Amino acid sequence: MLTQTTSRVLEPSDLDAALAVLDRDPVANAFVAARVQIAGLDPWRLGGEMWGWYEDGILTSMCYAGANLVPICATPRAVRAFADRARRAGRRCSSVVGPAEPTAALWRLLEPRWGPAREVRARQPLLVTDRMPDTVAPDPYVRRVRKDELETIMPACVAMFTEEVGVSPLAGDGGLLYQARVAELVGSGRSFARFDADGNVMFKAEIGAATDRACQIQGVWVAPEHRGKGVAAPGMAAVLRYALADVAPVVSLYVNDFNTPARRTYATVGFREVGAFMSVLF
Repeated sequence: MLTQTTSRVLEPSDLDAALAVLDRDPVANAFVAARVQIAGLDPWRLGGEMWGWYEDGILTSMCYAGANLVPICATPRAVRAFADRARRAGRRCSSVVGPAEPTAALWRLLEPRWGPAREVRARQPLLVTDRMPDTVAPDPYVRRVRKDELETIMPACVAMFTEEVGVSPLAGDGGLLYQARVAELVGSGRSFARFDADGNVMFKAEIGAATDRACQIQGVWVAPEHRGKGVAAPGMAAVLRYALADVAPVVSLYVNDFNTPARRTYATVGFREVGAFMSVLF
C-alpha cells in the first residue's frame, strides 16, 4: 500500500478508486468520467494516461493526460506533482482544460516550459440546469441528426469548431479524428439540428459527454444568417428536453465569458452558473 504522498500512472485495477474521485463532482468531471466509464483506465483504450495523486495511501486527485491535460479534484500539492510529471513527459496535448483554479495553478507551473500558449481563456462559466424553462418553448423542428445526414452536418461542425477554437479541425490529419467523433455523436443519437427548407443547417448542438449523473452540451452553433432572429433559445430548449428525457438528470455546459449572446441565451433557458473552467489552447 502507498503510505505517503506520491503520484503514479493509474492502472485498470484502480478503476473503482478513480470513479469515486470522479463522482465527487459529476458535473465538472463529466467529460473525463464518461471516457473512463466506457474505456476504463487502460491508456490505449482511454486515449491517454490517468495520473493519480495519493495522500496517506488514498487516491485524492487525478489528472487525465491525453489530447487534453485535465486536472481532476486537484489539490495544490497534487497540481505540483502533475506539473512535474507533465514537464518531464513534454507537451503532447492540444489544450490544458479544467476547473479554473487548479488549471490556472497548473499552467503557472507549466508555462515557463510549455509557453507561450496560442490563447488562454482564463474564465469560462460552468452552467447547469435540471429542468425545462418555463418561458421558452422547445423548437419543434430541432431533431436528432440521422446517419445519412453526416455530410450535411459536417460543414456546420467544422464552422463551429473553427469559430470557437480558432483553428480548423481539418488541420493535421485532414480531419479524420474530428469526422470520426462527429460520426460517433450522430450514430449514438447525441447530435441535434434544425434544417431549413433547403436542407441547410440553421442550428445545431451535441451532447458531447454523458454519464448517468450528468451530461454536457457542446458545439452550439447558429448559422450566421440566422443569428439574432430568436433561433438559439428555442433550439437549446429542444436539445435540453432530449438531454433530460433520455440522457441524464443534470445538464451542463461551459461558455466563454466574453460570449455575451450565448450567455444570454443560456440564461434565458434556465442555466445557472455553478463554477468556472479555464482553457489553455496551443
